[in-house]
Amino acid sequence: MNTAPRDERSFDELVREAEEADVSGWDFSWFEGRATELRPSWGYQRLLSERLGEAGATLDLQTGGGEVLAGALRMAGRPPGVSAATEAYPPNVLKATRLLHPLGTAVVAAPDEPPFPFADGAFDLVSSRHPVKAHFAEIARVLAPGGTYFAQHVGPASVFELVEYFLGPQPEEVRRGRHPDDERAEAEAAGLKVVDLRLERLRMEFHDIGAVVHFLRKVIWMVPGFTVAAYLPQLRSLDEQIRSEGPFVAHSTRFLIEARKGRD
Repeated sequence: MNTAPRDERSFDELVREAEEADVSGWDFSWFEGRATELRPSWGYQRLLSERLGEAGATLDLQTGGGEVLAGALRMAGRPPGVSAATEAYPPNVLKATRLLHPLGTAVVAAPDEPPFPFADGAFDLVSSRHPVKAHFAEIARVLAPGGTYFAQHVGPASVFELVEYFLGPQPEEVRRGRHPDDERAEAEAAGLKVVDLRLERLRMEFHDIGAVVHFLRKVIWMVPGFTVAAYLPQLRSLDEQIRSEGPFVAHSTRFLIEARKGRD
């Protein structure tokens, strides 16, 4: 793990910069030199590109700004015959459209909730990276017989060291949310067969308070309703801790899931 140089700017300077930064899409380049996170060993984007190169009709759910899908499409070499992506957040829809249209992918502005605006059996590959929730019954409906759902999900108690710093200890049912065993059961109940399921816990480091603020503004479900004003005392205390003790360490959890629909 590389150690970022200490940022000697004041608390107010770091926080102001983080509050003014753009948080649309899933480009995390702003964190370079400010925060680090180990990546899962499997390499989701590369694996997705391999599947895209073999697919005829594909759908990427909750695509964000389209960054991950765009990278996978470029790596695939051969684009799918039909390629669509959904996104609910208007700034991300615009960003994804600009990024994905030149790559032959139509971006559909659609809620994250069912029903999906597609016909039964429309796609032979459905993908998603870090969906808020995987609606497996709808995924199974839009998959063609023999089709595949391939995704990387956020796992249980991800970055909870930071969550609980601001919100206090969370109940066990909250900590267990997004457990891969539960999502396997949901996928199987929808008629899908899970053929791969891998979970990893990955070290994260926040090197300054600006990185914490930017992260909580960007990943809004971590501390719902987060604003600097609402959590100013905690932020000032954490700033002092980072300056005196070094980076704030947390751990993300990620799991890879691949599930197939039977051919009837």
